Amino acid sequence: MAGNLGDFVRLTPGDLKGAAAAGRPDIDRDALVGALRAYHTDLGTLDAHVEAQLTRLAHPASRVVVTGQQAGVLTGPAYSVHKGADAALLARQLHTDDAPVVAVYWIASQDHDAAEVASTALLDMSETLHHLTLELPQGRPVGRLPWTVEFTAQTLALLDAFDAPADYVSAVRQRLVTATTPGGSVADVFARLIHGLLGRAGVLVLDPLHPALARLMAPALARELNDPLASSARIEAAAGRLEAAGFTPQLRRPAGATNVFIEEDDGQRRLLRMDGRTLRTDTRDYLLPELLALLDADPTRVTPAAGLRPIVQDTLLPTLAFVVGPGEIAYGAQLTDVYPLHGLQQPLLWPRLSVTWLEPNVARLLTRLDATAAQVQADPDGVLGRSLARERGAAALARDRLASLEAQFTEIAREIGALDPTLTGAAERTLTRTLPRLERVQTLAVRALARQEDDRSGQLTRLKLHLLPDGEPQERYINFLTYLLKHGQTPLDMLLGLEPGWRGDVVIP
Repeated sequence: MAGNLGDFVRLTPGDLKGAAAAGRPDIDRDALVGALRAYHTDLGTLDAHVEAQLTRLAHPASRVVVTGQQAGVLTGPAYSVHKGADAALLARQLHTDDAPVVAVYWIASQDHDAAEVASTALLDMSETLHHLTLELPQGRPVGRLPWTVEFTAQTLALLDAFDAPADYVSAVRQRLVTATTPGGSVADVFARLIHGLLGRAGVLVLDPLHPALARLMAPALARELNDPLASSARIEAAAGRLEAAGFTPQLRRPAGATNVFIEEDDGQRRLLRMDGRTLRTDTRDYLLPELLALLDADPTRVTPAAGLRPIVQDTLLPTLAFVVGPGEIAYGAQLTDVYPLHGLQQPLLWPRLSVTWLEPNVARLLTRLDATAAQVQADPDGVLGRSLARERGAAALARDRLASLEAQFTEIAREIGALDPTLTGAAERTLTRTLPRLERVQTLAVRALARQEDDRSGQLTRLKLHLLPDGEPQERYINFLTYLLKHGQTPLDMLLGLEPGWRGDVVIP
């Protein structure tokens, strides 16, 4: 590759000084604070912690560390909570009395891909993996989907079947009752759970579908509608530059595709396209004055696509840093030139912290195997098999054995070439054919050892269940509430005690 992804964003990751240098005096902080207060009032979460953060946000020099995620069931995979915690940690580090910094969690309530948020998984003390899947209709923003009494019954039934200490289960049950009893949407329940987990750490939740907040974002969407293909053209231009540098672009904008969705009269959210001079969705044509009138009458029905969402976010907020995952960094690499269309500069993209939780039994097993969680996630069979080979003194399976053979082969080829240069090629071909075959046989033997041990003790199955469930890294699959159910408040306290951007394993005592 001819560079790295950081070359395509305005600020290199970690440039907090550069991020703080550009203030945002243009933000109407009073209007923003008023809209957030109205939202938290309606959500039922306007408490002393929220008021304290709103007071900070009202300061004329305030800035925001923002993160966001789709409104997954019961907070979704663990990294959804990790992102919010990282925003809180970074805001805490950057905050001063003269320039307050507030953490904001942007809930992707406008997203209409219900399949991505409808399921979650929790692992109990008996190592039973519990799956919860809600029947959510497709095509409508999740912020429009009501949380039903049936959904509450499903979640409480899961807790009833969950093997964990009764007092910890009771505490999580109370969190769920607090989040679901007021009713509202699927996004509302997600917001209350995030608030319950991270509100004390200073995180403000934000739902862009709330009318008061949507009204503040309407000017950005009006600008986009008045030149609906400009942002798409810049995204495609960035895609070309990324491809030339050897990267695969995350965003593509087909001919005529805008970065605006319309929620139509049937409740479905559809992409707006431009065909010649005609604006249309899959169902009907629109005139620009009609769209602007819709935006004015109900701004919640005109919403940004992925190529515009961060820009709309940053027109609303005085963003200093945006806590993002790997996919969002890749998106950001295509959006640097979209920001100026709205009179903005791209904020700092801060790679989120990453935690793999090690419960005591897994931590002990990893110590015995002399391995990290990351090594297991990359090659679980290999980690266990090589550990067994070391225990049994099976030197033939050691990685350095192949390296030694390669060195010997290379020296033999050199000596043969010195005697007769016409044989150099034959010697080198023998080397390139033989070593990969030996490595393949070695790998098969290592995996065979791992399977034999798993049949006897279940060690490999246990490791995969905790660290690589269904083939996915733990934090992308297991719900964070898993650890509160089994270990109480400790994992949350440990998470909020990490350094911003921290990456690695955390052993739960």
